[in-house]
Amino acid sequence: MGIIDRRGFVQFATAACFSQALQAKGVVTGGNAPLRTPPLGVFIKVNSEVTVNTAIQRVHDLGLPTCQIYFGNLSFEGVRPLKEALAKYDVEVTAVSEHNPGPRMFDFYQGPLTVGIIPFTNPNHRARIDALKRAADFARECGIPAVHSHLGFMPEDPNDPIYPHAVSAIREVAQHCKERGLMLLSETGEETPISMLRTIQDVGTGNIFVNLDTANLILSGKGNPVDAMDVFGHLVRGIHAKDGVFPTDPRYFGKEVPIGEGKVDFPALLMRLRQVNYTGAITIEREIEGSQQTKDILKSKLFLQELLNKTYIL
Repeated sequence: MGIIDRRGFVQFATAACFSQALQAKGVVTGGNAPLRTPPLGVFIKVNSEVTVNTAIQRVHDLGLPTCQIYFGNLSFEGVRPLKEALAKYDVEVTAVSEHNPGPRMFDFYQGPLTVGIIPFTNPNHRARIDALKRAADFARECGIPAVHSHLGFMPEDPNDPIYPHAVSAIREVAQHCKERGLMLLSETGEETPISMLRTIQDVGTGNIFVNLDTANLILSGKGNPVDAMDVFGHLVRGIHAKDGVFPTDPRYFGKEVPIGEGKVDFPALLMRLRQVNYTGAITIEREIEGSQQTKDILKSKLFLQELLNKTYIL
């Protein structure tokens, strides 16, 4: 090893101190540029029983800096209260989640007919497209960068007669989002990863990205999130941290379980996310209600933060 002169030593020491400071702030210094450790968040709902302020306060009380937000009845009257609550509690919304109107059935028989904007024979088809457009307008007013939704069961066969209708419907929403400088995040789960990639490419607006729900591919028997990263990892802009088991009844999806109790390999998944330089939020979603939901979210927070510290802060 050569001898380091005084100037070289000072530069080396300064760089080392800077690297340590970045790591202390949760910034990874590998690669060509610093990489922020993904912040954790939680999926929240606003409805007739939960006000905007209460929902955002809950995010703060859980000790989480981010959230995705769903409104049971989205109205532009909610713009001001949301902006005030976000400033008050220092919380960031990463996406507005929109799925209305009408019922959705997440199973193998009714799901393709009821979920999202792809089933063009659904009586709520046009209303859902319009609702997603309103969500985009709402998001822009609030300074939120994305709209998120289950777009529907994307056909595995591109020759399926439904497919051109699916592409057309998604393109209409995506173009509306693009004109407002927003991303459209497509939730995983109803299709294989390659079918989602094909659809995104065929829509072709350049602003559709993947919201990778870590459990949904497993729940629907369409794959697993770690392998799916090989297909669309470069398009992931949102994460729902959730766990589950594979389906065993051909009529129904598998069962969601608390994080750490299902089939999701979270250590491997976080490593894959780091490899594609993912720095967006990891949003915890637990699809139950009541005090047990809060307990599971807090447990998931500790579990995920420990993994993030091991994976991102090297």
